[in-house]
Amino acid sequence: MTTPDPATTAPPADVSLREAFWYWLKLGFISFGGPAGQIALMHADLVEKRRWISERRFLHALNFCMLLPGPEATQLAVYIGWLMHRTRGGIMAGALFVLPSLFILIALGWIYLIYGNQPVVAGILYGIKPAVVAIVLAAAFRIGSRTLKNNWLRGIAVLAFAAITLLHLPFPLIVLVAGLLGWIGGRVRPELFRVGGSHAAAATTYGPALIDDATPTPSHAHFSPARLALTGGVGIGLAIFTWAAIALLAGIDSTLAQLGWFFTKAAMLTFGGAYAVLPYVYQGAVEHYQWLTAVQMIDGLALGETTPGPLIMIVAFVGFVGGWTKELFGAQHLLVAGVIGAFVATWFTFLPSFIFILAGGPLVESTRDNIRLTAPLTAISAAVVGVIISLAVFFADHVFRLQEGLARWDWIAIAIMLAACIALLRYKVGPIKLLIACAFAGLMVSFYA
Repeated sequence: MTTPDPATTAPPADVSLREAFWYWLKLGFISFGGPAGQIALMHADLVEKRRWISERRFLHALNFCMLLPGPEATQLAVYIGWLMHRTRGGIMAGALFVLPSLFILIALGWIYLIYGNQPVVAGILYGIKPAVVAIVLAAAFRIGSRTLKNNWLRGIAVLAFAAITLLHLPFPLIVLVAGLLGWIGGRVRPELFRVGGSHAAAATTYGPALIDDATPTPSHAHFSPARLALTGGVGIGLAIFTWAAIALLAGIDSTLAQLGWFFTKAAMLTFGGAYAVLPYVYQGAVEHYQWLTAVQMIDGLALGETTPGPLIMIVAFVGFVGGWTKELFGAQHLLVAGVIGAFVATWFTFLPSFIFILAGGPLVESTRDNIRLTAPLTAISAAVVGVIISLAVFFADHVFRLQEGLARWDWIAIAIMLAACIALLRYKVGPIKLLIACAFAGLMVSFYA
């Protein structure tokens, strides 16, 4: 056990809402590295440095967030903000965690659509796209090494890969079947479905925390059926009212109404992180609604990897390009259409996360170690591995031109991808450094081509 420094033996002073505001705003601008990096950053700041919350309580919150659909790092920020400053603190923490990346992606989307064909921009994207393939493969490897602990779970992953790649089954059906298999397996062979979803008890102390191990649960965090019904009802009512207003003003078959409904469904399927739901987003945004092309989808993911905030913020890029492409308000107002499309996609993607935390936190947290609850999620996590690998195959097919035959494959891009995989898996290079290096490599290739 680590002995705390004498200077940290006194508990920190109470944190004002104003102080919390500036911290969450700063976090929104520096939260690079995906969910793992964002969670590590919050741990270093809130547990080790500021001591707003103890290690055990931090992991307690993280366990809860990992059981829910949605971006776990965003939900963790909402949870801690809610625990410290009630509902307004949770809303503030989550909003400030998301908004900087939303505005950055809107700006990048505008640059992409206006200047995307310029040689410099095209060269940067040429180098970043193979890096994205490597990052998706690395994500599959990390999740698989943590999840696929036995042949039953490996079999679920293989079946999921075949279902979405060969049979082209919709992602929601795959999630449903995987959850059903986990539910059955949790009753027949529960020992096979105990992997994942739990963190070891904390063994390190950093001194007394504002919310310490023995700190009583605040009154607003106690479970109450009436509070659950009220908060959940307000959240669901807000979603229904917003969508109904859009449908009334723009039309039920309008692009904005379709964006709202589609991303509400997508938000409920993000078990396992953003990479898991991207195939579903691709199926809907590219193939069904045709808001953007397959190449634009890959470029959007590349841009999303370079910005702070949750990776699922790629939905803002999809909404921006969709609003722009469909010319919602005429050819003279493309930027306005794109901005509104980005806001609609973001609102309906993240609203469920706020509802889950603010309404169901006290209830779901108390059942996080129940095998009847975790077994379906373990099976879904296994299926997610297969789905993520299918996403990497899809990206590779387009980036490397695999469908055109061996002689026309883009071997330079393949070489960049292999080098990126080695950097990620062998040398643990961070994604931002990797993307910068690959962007530079793409520029050099385009310059000498």
